Amino acid sequence: MAKEISAFVKLQIKGGAANPAPPIGPALGAKGVNIMEFCKQFNARTQGQAGKVLPVIITVYNDKSFEFIIKRPPVAAQIIEVTKIKGGSAESNRKKAGSITWDQIKKIAEDKMPDMNCFTVESAMSMVAGTARSMGVSVSGTKPF
Repeated sequence: MAKEISAFVKLQIKGGAANPAPPIGPALGAKGVNIMEFCKQFNARTQGQAGKVLPVIITVYNDKSFEFIIKRPPVAAQIIEVTKIKGGSAESNRKKAGSITWDQIKKIAEDKMPDMNCFTVESAMSMVAGTARSMGVSVSGTKPF
């Protein structure tokens, strides 16, 4: 028989750097999860993505056992990584923080596609381009579709 789910916990943690300090400890401790066991499993599964911010969805069951799903890094974090900027612009419509090409947008869209709620790469590219514009990153070149 299937286990009964008691809670879902959504966190964003740097790959390979989970520890029982806040925000992980309090979020999981309140649900009765073994925090150190989660940290060991998470760090083991994310060693190859060290330093990248990774969204994780933790399913907590009534018997205090857990499972977790690691998602792809957020689009904004990938844009910052590709453009090598420190962060988005405070005034995205006036001050531009950097520039990104459509080829880079396509690469990010293909990487993030399983986590997005769209069916084609073109629509995923439009979503990534919108995120870039809202961060103050200008999109250079002509739209390929």
